[in-house]
Amino acid sequence: MSLQSDLGETAGITHRLHGVTVTRARSSGAPGVLLRGAMDLGTASGLTATLDAAIRESRGAFVIDLCDVTFLDSSGVSVLVRARAMLGREERALLIICPPGPARRIFELAGIDDLLELFETRDQAAASLQPAT
Repeated sequence: MSLQSDLGETAGITHRLHGVTVTRARSSGAPGVLLRGAMDLGTASGLTATLDAAIRESRGAFVIDLCDVTFLDSSGVSVLVRARAMLGREERALLIICPPGPARRIFELAGIDDLLELFETRDQAAASLQPAT
């Protein structure tokens, strides 16, 4: 499974912020974003605004792919927790794809890895989006 940026009318839109690129993408039909680069204090406000817009313009579960994130600090985590809260107000799920490594370790150190729906691979996230048979 891979994120596809050619589906949906808002999919494929790319925002380049200082240090991070945000591309709207779909995962197994669910809207979301693919992040590349560093999520830190310098990108937090722009990233918040970009994620807020993507969430407002979508429906259902939302996927954030961190597979290509090279750095994540507490301000980046705060952006993700805020996105989770925004989606939670509408009883929508946030799925975060974050393979083992430094970024995943930040969630564990912050003690919020059980608060978020974290998946190690895109395939695992896609499987969770499939209806039970």
